[in-house]
Amino acid sequence: MANNSKPAFNRQESWRYKRVKPAWRRARGVTSKMRKEESGWPAKVKVGYGTAAATRGLHPRGLRERLIHRISELEGLDPKIHIIRISARVGEKKRLSLLDEIRHRNFHIANPGKQGEKPITTEEPVAEEASDSKETQTLARPVETEEETEEKPEPETMEESAKDETREEEEDK
Repeated sequence: MANNSKPAFNRQESWRYKRVKPAWRRARGVTSKMRKEESGWPAKVKVGYGTAAATRGLHPRGLRERLIHRISELEGLDPKIHIIRISARVGEKKRLSLLDEIRHRNFHIANPGKQGEKPITTEEPVAEEASDSKETQTLARPVETEEETEEKPEPETMEESAKDETREEEEDK
């Protein structure tokens, strides 16, 4: 992989004015500090900042990216050379079958999506599960051990210490 140490190449004065977008435009002013390449000003776009021909246009993993719309487009691709990007126009049903086939063939996937969050299932009664979980939450309370009670900080005021003593007496009963 190539060393990615190129400057940002922002347009002159884009950091100063909201109306000037950062997309690169060549500095043309007669007194422009950027055009004159004075120190302290951002670098201009030049031939020397180009990437190596061997790595130009590759995915950051170093693989060639291929856009796939259907399973038949996987023919002739090598998992060691190519990384797959599924087209955004592919629906969820077709995307799932594509993902299965791509994983079966051991390809890297550039945009796998959020499969774990939304599995396709039939509707289940959610209300029953919620009521059961509330009952279990009220029944299950953490039990304090002797070590945990010893580690509690001492009360700072007299009122807090009096409240703590009354609580301890109630627990003893």
